[in-house]
Amino acid sequence: MITDALRVFVTVVEQQHFSKAGELLNLSQPGVSLHIRNLENEFGAKLLHRSPKQVSLTEAGAVLYRHAKQMLAHYEEAGREIGLLQDEVTGSLHIGASFTIGEYILPARLADFAKQYPLVSLQVTIGNTEEIIAAVRSNRLDIGFIEGETADPELRIIPYMKDEMIVVAPSSHPLSGEIVVEDQMLHKEVWVLREPGSGTRAFSDRFLQESGIPVKRSYVFNSSQGVKEAVIAGLGLSLLSRWIVRKELASGELTELRIRHSLTERDFRIIQPKDTAGTMAVRVFIGKLLG
Repeated sequence: MITDALRVFVTVVEQQHFSKAGELLNLSQPGVSLHIRNLENEFGAKLLHRSPKQVSLTEAGAVLYRHAKQMLAHYEEAGREIGLLQDEVTGSLHIGASFTIGEYILPARLADFAKQYPLVSLQVTIGNTEEIIAAVRSNRLDIGFIEGETADPELRIIPYMKDEMIVVAPSSHPLSGEIVVEDQMLHKEVWVLREPGSGTRAFSDRFLQESGIPVKRSYVFNSSQGVKEAVIAGLGLSLLSRWIVRKELASGELTELRIRHSLTERDFRIIQPKDTAGTMAVRVFIGKLLG
């Protein structure tokens, strides 16, 4: 179908890479190239400038990209309207989530949704909070879940749920036996942190600053799983969501340090582009989450 070729073309443009587009669409690179070549033959024009590192649009490609986005949107809307006639929720749902939500909370919610609405095609992208915000703002995602704060005027922001943040240490740490840990007892400890742009990193920076805790040394990982494993290995302390470490706390691999005075709660939020109400699949999915 022509929509398949257009979807491949749009994905290549947005990913700026043939291989990355293939990974998202479960196509081989030769398969992606064939779709692009067929489109160029059909229109009799070169659509993409190719280089080893990335691709970019030609003037003709820019025209096709603009119309392809509209055509795909109309095609999906037609599918949704036909689905409504059959009293079924159909279409696609591309969700983005920051690491804590995407790895520890969203999978169970998606499993429940998929059982009830099996005709909805689901795709999930996991990144840090800044990456998810940027992708929703540019309409590359239908909906996003973030653990950081944003006041972006281009986004609709919906409170989702509360999250408890706790300081964790390896079970062998000298402070692991303390009933209550005072802020000054954390002075000049080694900390394991997420990368800048992460909601967890923003919360950690705020916690350390407001508590007046100086950092002796820090190590940075770009995933919460990496942070957790580093703490278990004895690299340092960290501030993580209880969702991430609940199994390790139960098994004794990690110890929660109970801080007397600390900021321990944050908000998870749902974000959408402000200028759209979202597809039927998006609206039903949000309704189930908040219902």
